[in-house]
Amino acid sequence: MTRRRKKVQAGHFGAKRLALVLSLLLLASASGAGWAQVSVLWAQTPDVEELDAMVTRAQRDWPVPGLAVLVVKDGETVLLKGYGEREMGSGEPVDENTLFAIASNSKAFTAAALAMLVEEGKLSWDDPVRKHLPYFQLYDPYVSQEMRIRDLLSHRSGLGTYSGDLLWYGTGYTAEEVVRRTRFVPQSGPFRASYGYSNLMFIAAGEVVAAVSGLSWQDFVEARILDPLGMDRTHTSTNDLAQRENVATPHKNWIDRTEPIDWYNWDAMAAAGGIISSVADMADWLKLQLGHGETGDVRLFSEASSWEMWTVHTARAVSAGSRELTPSTHFRGYGLGWSLHDYLGRLIVSHGGGYDGMFSRVVLVPEEDLAVAVFTNSMTSITTAITNTILDAYLGGETRDWSGNLLASWRSARRDFEARQDRFENERTGGTNPSLSLDGYAGRYGGSMYGDATVAEEGGRLVLRLLPNPDLVADLTHLHHDTFLINWRKEFAWFGKGVATFELDPLGDVREMKLDVPNDDLWFHELEMVKR
Repeated sequence: MTRRRKKVQAGHFGAKRLALVLSLLLLASASGAGWAQVSVLWAQTPDVEELDAMVTRAQRDWPVPGLAVLVVKDGETVLLKGYGEREMGSGEPVDENTLFAIASNSKAFTAAALAMLVEEGKLSWDDPVRKHLPYFQLYDPYVSQEMRIRDLLSHRSGLGTYSGDLLWYGTGYTAEEVVRRTRFVPQSGPFRASYGYSNLMFIAAGEVVAAVSGLSWQDFVEARILDPLGMDRTHTSTNDLAQRENVATPHKNWIDRTEPIDWYNWDAMAAAGGIISSVADMADWLKLQLGHGETGDVRLFSEASSWEMWTVHTARAVSAGSRELTPSTHFRGYGLGWSLHDYLGRLIVSHGGGYDGMFSRVVLVPEEDLAVAVFTNSMTSITTAITNTILDAYLGGETRDWSGNLLASWRSARRDFEARQDRFENERTGGTNPSLSLDGYAGRYGGSMYGDATVAEEGGRLVLRLLPNPDLVADLTHLHHDTFLINWRKEFAWFGKGVATFELDPLGDVREMKLDVPNDDLWFHELEMVKR
């Protein structure tokens, strides 16, 4: 079933907004109030054209080729627009139907899918995961047995943030194989008493959807969520994009340049971050969320399930920096597929998404019937700058230059990030030689979690290949001692240069290879690379 959607462009008045104007005029007439008093009251409602102009300025100021913005208020779409280009220098404009990866904003779809199955009596939030995935194991037998469905969705497994993500990133492993290998991922914090953002647990949740429903996660989401909402331009795999037009191109950001990069397949972790959509399609999803599972003639889940997903299951600390930046925020936490905090006296339900070359952000303010979404084809915090400015406009926050301030912070962080990668060469120890001939480092390395890698001498140099991901091929050049600089042959969004250090045993033979690739998302140091 599909529904015909009403698209409202920037600056158009919704019926409720027009009713507000008329009521203010009648109030002024009846009370003898003048136009000045009416205009003061009207000024409390944001001018959508001013918000539109703000986004236009931000897109030009930031190294962001293109973006799209959606604002839903009181059941109506009041801003739905694209800005900039789909690919830098292409001249092809972004519009409301341009497709972007929404990445971890997919997690709310997985939570909704499970909520629907709970309401159908096919599982319970408190079912042990092993009831549906008998092969499920984590680092500890007790945790493996005790892990419940709601634990999968609330980042309290005891795994570290992003831990194990190299298992799905570009590998040939299926979602099930990723879950099976999770038993080798090390514990980081106490079970149910620490927060660790885990894509792996959402992959497991997607496998629960498949086991219970008899449909793959992709087929379930398409048939039970996307089709009823009429989200006909939304996809669950990059493989679907070949037949589509109006698709944004991902871009990687450096401090001094921005360049297009290829789309990267995330099928193995689709339940954690695989959805590709447009702001036009997302309008229906956000209206469903604000309607507590109902929009128009479609109801997918109950109000009780909505609040279950919007209830804090895992508490998070409010940092000193956060208290200084937003003094009205008193709590932070994670529900089921959603981040939660308070701001200016309102509950904020939100999530960010980070894909190779694309960032997104979705924010809901349920008691104000307000939702905002920003999709971009670059990797910057402009999404937060825009959503924060729009929130302040609607919630009565002080006027702040979110865009300017966050742009300065992003540039500083980007310089620091690039300095981390340059540190190896800048701190090189001169006058050293490798302990062995190049052939002495060659061989097969690996461990239980990730799989194997090879180091081979080719054309007078060493070449590293991480076999589960055929794209992870690098030339190794001697840095100092038994450490070699990693130069990847492919440009990756999340990381660049790194080092491989070979540890020798007492007899002078290589025992293990350790990888250090500075980045904030994919932990190469977790990989066990023992010489086979």
